[in-house]
Amino acid sequence: MIITRTPHRISFFGGGTDYPDYYLKHGGKVLGTAIDRYCYLNVRKLPPFFSHKHRVVYSQQENVREIDEIMHPAVREVLRYMNPGYGVSVHHDGDIPARSGMGSSSAFTAGLLKGMLALEGKRISAKDLAHKAIYIEQEVIKENVGSQDQTFAAYGGFNMIEFKENGQISVHPMLLEEKRKETLENNLMLFFTGISRFSSNIAEEQVKNTHKNIDVLDKMKDMVDTAADLLCSEEPLEQFGELLHETWLYKKSLSDKISNPEINKIYETAIKAGAVGGKVLGAGGGGFVLFYVPLAKQNDVKKALHNYLHVPFNFEYEGSKVIVYHPIHEGRID
Repeated sequence: MIITRTPHRISFFGGGTDYPDYYLKHGGKVLGTAIDRYCYLNVRKLPPFFSHKHRVVYSQQENVREIDEIMHPAVREVLRYMNPGYGVSVHHDGDIPARSGMGSSSAFTAGLLKGMLALEGKRISAKDLAHKAIYIEQEVIKENVGSQDQTFAAYGGFNMIEFKENGQISVHPMLLEEKRKETLENNLMLFFTGISRFSSNIAEEQVKNTHKNIDVLDKMKDMVDTAADLLCSEEPLEQFGELLHETWLYKKSLSDKISNPEINKIYETAIKAGAVGGKVLGAGGGGFVLFYVPLAKQNDVKKALHNYLHVPFNFEYEGSKVIVYHPIHEGRID
């Protein structure tokens, strides 16, 4: 039995510039963090006692004879990629619901790759794990996803990530004084809208409009350096919230599917209650909303958004890892 634990992520700035359609021509950059909310995957060899060969358990349960019969796209394509000569059981548990803008799909793909390799007794670097997960999602499944989610899942950490025109990815940990980092963590509030959506559907329009949005994406990319400089300075951290508000305005202009009346109402309510700024995470359309809220105003914001789930979190620095490793005699029949 192998159990992997892979973090979800929060993207602060630069989201949208991590899509290959943009960064392979212009270079991309994001600022974000992995958080201590995880995707857990139990991966094991399945003993040959059953009429099925593979079992996949997530919000549904699949029992199939052939890999090609698996409906879950990430499981199907990772198993095709790994091509195991034995039956496999994959069981998913997550801290964050799917289709919520926190990189859950990429955390699943990275965690499954990590688990399948561990089942074969193989290690993998964070760099290689990120690239394999990107390949599976973008080239094999053909999802409309960027490249930051897989990178945060593999590396963990509070990072600035550069996406080079030649396809290379550079991860730069954010270096800031511990007390300032803690203040930033303590002043961030995360709320679940209760709206689930397929991010690939929303991102499809954004990707198609990349050529029309170059100027906006360039500005969003520049905000990464502005925010990083602010964090490493002694300027008031409330300016971080103001920058979040500014990037949210840019983000909404990329596609009319990114926001909707309910999200706008949530955002306006939080601002009136004391939030400095915020943004919807991921492709938009639902999922989670992040706000920068000074401690003195947080109870007011909670009361104002009492109909929505508040999710506390901390930054996470380990990335995808194997937390249980017991492969001996898995599925063996003498």
